[in-house]
Amino acid sequence: MKIFISSDIEGATGVATNHQLTKNDEYQRFRKMMTNDVNAAIEGACEAGATEILVADGHGNMSNIFIEELDPRARLISGNNRLMCQMEGLDESFDGVFFIGYHGREGGSEKAVINHTLAGICVWEIKINGQPAGEAEMNAALAGHFNVPVLLISGDDAVAEEVKKNLPRIETAVVKRGLDRIAADLMPPLQSAELIKEKARKSVKRIGEIKPFKTALPVIFEITFKRTNQAYMTTTIPGVDLISPKTIRFTCEDYVTAYKLMWGCVIIGMASTDGVLGRVNA
Repeated sequence: MKIFISSDIEGATGVATNHQLTKNDEYQRFRKMMTNDVNAAIEGACEAGATEILVADGHGNMSNIFIEELDPRARLISGNNRLMCQMEGLDESFDGVFFIGYHGREGGSEKAVINHTLAGICVWEIKINGQPAGEAEMNAALAGHFNVPVLLISGDDAVAEEVKKNLPRIETAVVKRGLDRIAADLMPPLQSAELIKEKARKSVKRIGEIKPFKTALPVIFEITFKRTNQAYMTTTIPGVDLISPKTIRFTCEDYVTAYKLMWGCVIIGMASTDGVLGRVNA
């Protein structure tokens, strides 16, 4: 039985502010928290019968998890030059997906801890077929393309509530309750580890009961950026249309192509924030 774990850090145990995730001593503490949450999920999955686990580190530069502390029953995808972003390595051979340490979308609940969508520097909102989507929904639809169900999500109460709208039967491990974007009521690490392990074990036993999340095709993506230049520069890609000063739209016949195109547009949006050649010397 194969389980794919996509991991982020904003929804990890103990995290409440962006300052904890910048390159300082605090960040090292919360890298460990992220690793511990993933290990709890691995332990629960293995107790329920999982025999192969692949973890994709999905935060920031996508190189946060301490490989030396990762449960040896799992392999790790680390580093950020990826075509499939937080879902690199997923295919139809997997039996289920976990989202560990996930967070709410930008433009969602005002109490979602460190809410954003993929790249806070440039993305305001992403819609899929007219409906706002966060990272969880986008990644769940990608898993659905491969006919793989999302079994579990851990994070704050806001992301658990968000994802239930499209994935009503998913198991949720709520390790914090948001008070504001940068304030939270936190569960202690020993308790959150036990909760994640228990929910992981329970969710694996429900394989076959929880169905994959499917998106209607062809799929239409709309991305609203925070600046006009970020949106404008994405139209260098054929098929990407500017529909308002900050919003682009494109349509694809299959979800994998749409997901890669979305990721490419976000990469261009980030790069163009201060000029795509701003750091290039003649």
